[in-house]
Amino acid sequence: MGPLPALARHGHARARARRTTHTASRARRPGGDAVSGKPRQSVGAHHGKRGPKGFDAAKRVKGRKRHPVVDTLGLIWALTVHAADVQDRVGARRVLWALRPKRCRPRLQVLWADGAYLGPLGTWVRRMLGADLVIVRKLAEQPGFVPLPKRWVAERTFAWLGRYRRLSKDYEERPKSSETWTYAAMTHLMVRRLA
Repeated sequence: MGPLPALARHGHARARARRTTHTASRARRPGGDAVSGKPRQSVGAHHGKRGPKGFDAAKRVKGRKRHPVVDTLGLIWALTVHAADVQDRVGARRVLWALRPKRCRPRLQVLWADGAYLGPLGTWVRRMLGADLVIVRKLAEQPGFVPLPKRWVAERTFAWLGRYRRLSKDYEERPKSSETWTYAAMTHLMVRRLA
């Protein structure tokens, strides 16, 4: 007999030792099941999202909202993430307030928004940013989805961000870390376009 059967026996013994060591370490680890390696909690017991969250009664969605300010190419200038129970007009003020000190503000002349931003927000935008707020409304007899002028740009940005696994659902505990991941994803998109 040559050295090959001895090596094969050694490989089998090493694999068996590795399996028994791995199972023993799982048995000692808290929260692990030695038999299947699955957590002891049932699947529905932990919902995953912590931190501030709310309920948006208009969309019937529980969780958080993202308010981006995008340019005509769909690239993010500013973003805020907050609980879903905050009204859209209040969230818009938060994100637009972040644009105030930026050098790009003199280039802002027109902001397009959907019907959720109706009300005194237009005068606030004119006073604080010196820009006009134009509301793009849905058509009166609109059957289903119809892409409206300028509104589809923000929806396309949400679609781009949804391709990133970390942003497809809201996994983050703090809204600030969700904002950071969004900026990181947008930076990745822009760098990929340059290449």
